[in-house]
Amino acid sequence: MKKVRVRAVALMITVCCILIWYVVSNAHATPQMAIRTYLLLSEHPITALTTGIVENQSQTELDRNSLELQNAKIYSLTRPPRDASGNDLINIKVVKRGPRYYAQYYGEA
Repeated sequence: MKKVRVRAVALMITVCCILIWYVVSNAHATPQMAIRTYLLLSEHPITALTTGIVENQSQTELDRNSLELQNAKIYSLTRPPRDASGNDLINIKVVKRGPRYYAQYYGEA
């Protein structure tokens, strides 16, 4: 009886570890997922789930030289969150490194 319980617990732990690995490994699979993960981890969970994300081609063209060197694009949020000082966090820079995308705040246009 004890061996069955130990095996069941081991199986549940293994399944949980695989599930966590899958979620973490796919959190940066697309630019939109990277932006939503960034917003979620920067304490804007409602915005991460509800905002629209569009590519900001005008800002990308303005900073084309530096963004090409970084393999990056600028995206804008349709309903941006506000930071502690009351500024809207509109533009997000997404950098592609290998097969993954990473997001960070870029500033106002």
